[in-house]
Amino acid sequence: MRNHTTELTRPQAEFKTRKLPLPALLALATAVFITSLTETLPAGLLPAMSADLGVSESATGQTVTVYAIGTALTAIPLTAATARWRRKRLLLTAMAGFAAANTVTAFSENYSLTMVARFVAGVAAGLAWALLAGYARRMAPVHLQGKAIAIAMAGIPVALSLGVPAGTFLGNALGWRVAFLVMTALTVVLLGWITATVPDYPGQRRQDGRRAPVLRALRVPGVTPVLFVTFVFVLAHTILYTFIATFLERLGMGDSTDLVLLVFGAASLVSIWIVGAQINRRLRALTVVSTLLVAGAAAILAVLADSPAMVYVAVTLWGLGWGGAPTLLQTAVGDAGGDAADAAQAMLVTLWNAAMAGGGVAGGILLDSLGSTSFPWSVLVLLVPVLLVVLAARVHGFPARRASRAS
Repeated sequence: MRNHTTELTRPQAEFKTRKLPLPALLALATAVFITSLTETLPAGLLPAMSADLGVSESATGQTVTVYAIGTALTAIPLTAATARWRRKRLLLTAMAGFAAANTVTAFSENYSLTMVARFVAGVAAGLAWALLAGYARRMAPVHLQGKAIAIAMAGIPVALSLGVPAGTFLGNALGWRVAFLVMTALTVVLLGWITATVPDYPGQRRQDGRRAPVLRALRVPGVTPVLFVTFVFVLAHTILYTFIATFLERLGMGDSTDLVLLVFGAASLVSIWIVGAQINRRLRALTVVSTLLVAGAAAILAVLADSPAMVYVAVTLWGLGWGGAPTLLQTAVGDAGGDAADAAQAMLVTLWNAAMAGGGVAGGILLDSLGSTSFPWSVLVLLVPVLLVVLAARVHGFPARRASRAS
């Protein structure tokens, strides 16, 4: 898409030729961190939130679900509606809406109002998520695009491994409302950071007198296999991750949940570094290895979980396999999508959040019907078609040789 370069100002074109614009990429990583943390933050604050809002903990837990639903339902139509907006304006608008929704959540004393605010936060986060990976690609030279996405996506494991425990501690120490106000404060700082460091790019041009339909991307070779892998892989991961505390409790390791999540997060960060360094040449191989590592972790948890040492081994493998997965999948769908990359990213965000919501529901059903020991077996079953589709999509989707493309 070389035509974009001609539309940039001279400073923007020069910006794009530098090695990696770290301040701008770290701003995107912070956006990923804040949106990822806010989505899961209520999980550690349920008792206090339910008491203040006057509803049960199970009802309060739906504040996580409604966030994911907001993202899943609106990412595609909003991405289509804003396709011609300049990218920086769109990112600032999304993050400003996110800050407003978190502020309402912090001050709300009404459950219904809280749920509306959480839905709006999910909408804003979904719009940002559909934008961020493509934004990172456009900032970097072609040979460093994978590393740029890896930096932007580093906010996910940091949020899950460090942000959630820290947010829970802050909420327990100073009140859950303070935790959400901190999210607002961080977002306000981020708005200034984006304004100062992130370059602007044009949106998509109108084609044939109308916007290109988002679903047209499904007809692009390779997009559907990547979306399938995304949905099933995230579903498998979420079933186990959502109920990891329950799983560990049944093993007698409930007091070690924080440490287990810390190990998972540390391994995830290592995975992101490896993927960022190798993705430009080995996207297919890394995706296969990622799937096998998570499957290996599930196998260990299925048959050797009686040993705490083996649990830590499994969690390390899990983190190594999962940490780079967002980067791999967003890069794959961006490569496959070509000119329809933004539309493909929007569908990936939609399916990602649908899988998260579905994983929570499926995990709850499995827990009630078969017990927590069914979680790792479910992961193994789901990863079989993931591996088969990755192996089959060697021409489009997860090609043996990744073509170098201009962003």
